[in-house]
Amino acid sequence: MALLFLTVLFLGAAYVRAPRKAPVRGWSWAGLAVILGAESLLLLDWLGRFRWLWVSTFFTPLAWTGYLLFIDGLVWSLRADSRLGRAPGRFAALAFWSIPLWLIFEAYNRRLRNWTYVGLPNSTMACGLGYVWSFATIWPAIFETSDFVQSLGIFRRERRHRIVFKSPTRLTILVLGLVFVAAPALFPARVGSYFFGAVWIGFALLVDPLNYRWKGRSLLRDLEEGETSTLASFLLSGWICGILWEFWNYWASAKWLYVFPIGQGSKIFEMPLPGYLGFLPFAVECFAMYQFLRTVKNQLLKLRHAHRESVKLGV
Repeated sequence: MALLFLTVLFLGAAYVRAPRKAPVRGWSWAGLAVILGAESLLLLDWLGRFRWLWVSTFFTPLAWTGYLLFIDGLVWSLRADSRLGRAPGRFAALAFWSIPLWLIFEAYNRRLRNWTYVGLPNSTMACGLGYVWSFATIWPAIFETSDFVQSLGIFRRERRHRIVFKSPTRLTILVLGLVFVAAPALFPARVGSYFFGAVWIGFALLVDPLNYRWKGRSLLRDLEEGETSTLASFLLSGWICGILWEFWNYWASAKWLYVFPIGQGSKIFEMPLPGYLGFLPFAVECFAMYQFLRTVKNQLLKLRHAHRESVKLGV
């Protein structure tokens, strides 16, 4: 609880000091009402009232839905711009792609058994709704929180010492990422479970060099240009979201429990202490994986355009 309190206190103080460009939008207050309402109904559920609402079952996605609305409105007040306010369709696309992207990690977990779900509803439809709803909030939470951190100006966009990533270096990073994502699956499950942490950074190492090569948004290119604020803001976003994920999950009746074979004796909420370190690179991975999807899409559009031009020219 102290960890959560200190994080919220730090962000609150930074928000109070930050200059405003616009009023807080109404959906932000609606989001705060969703969070407070869900927590109030959860308390009543514990007291044996309103259990028919299933708030304790869907508490985690409810809280995160409220959080997304709340934090987006705060971003708007700092930028006069936000994902929901500017391009709700792109926000919906981010939520949509969050589901299959997270299912990649669920596929790893199906074999390695690093976490398990308990307290799920008996209804297949209700269970499926909970999964889809929860998974759809993961990438938006990381991106919205990063937007908030960047809007606070915690990490200034200063040009720092540039790093040059030549082709051999980028290839080495890509191969290292391939090893990281392959190793946990290639080892026997009882051994691979110890290497699950490699998955939380492996995809970033694998796809960011490809983003760079195909002219997409790339953290490697940012570092080459001396721009570190995006990387830093996503790392902090992972820390913030990780604490909130574990906090809200702890109180829900439908929740996840960690069963990986490291650090089970020292937990904050349900997460063993070493596991919190994984949220930082995971947020960077979220950025790289989503940018990879956008980069592939742009490459396909270019190929289609080139094909149409060749048809027009009779080539």
